Amino acid sequence: MTLHDNDLKRSAGFMMGTAYRKISALFQSKLKEYDITTEQWSVLYQVDQSEGLIQKEIAERSGKDRPATTRILDQLEQKGLVGKRVGEHDRRSFKVYITDKGRELVQRTAPIERQLNADLRQCLSEEEYDVLLELLYRMYRHASDIAERD
Repeated sequence: MTLHDNDLKRSAGFMMGTAYRKISALFQSKLKEYDITTEQWSVLYQVDQSEGLIQKEIAERSGKDRPATTRILDQLEQKGLVGKRVGEHDRRSFKVYITDKGRELVQRTAPIERQLNADLRQCLSEEEYDVLLELLYRMYRHASDIAERD
């Protein structure tokens, strides 16, 4: 695939989706032996970074919608990687905590994610990488603003 093959490949959304799927598949192949998906891993990582979050906060930090986050948290709980406790002030919400098993899994797999990120960054200079992140964030915010207007 070259950048100028057709109009679709000049679409930022198409190219971001294509790159995301390729990178996600690479990470998934490296996580296979740990019996966790990339989606589960990203949620588990957020819980490990800030224990006691409610589902809404986890969804926001991991970039997922609430129904997907609920499903993933249920799967992580079934695997014994997280636990839930009823909220102190709102009994309808619950806080999520990582288990020892979950913490161990993150400690074993975070270096895999960091190495994959380092490998991918090799095709960009540090300045290009910083610009890429800034542009992606700008597009994310703009898309969020459009979604709020609609």
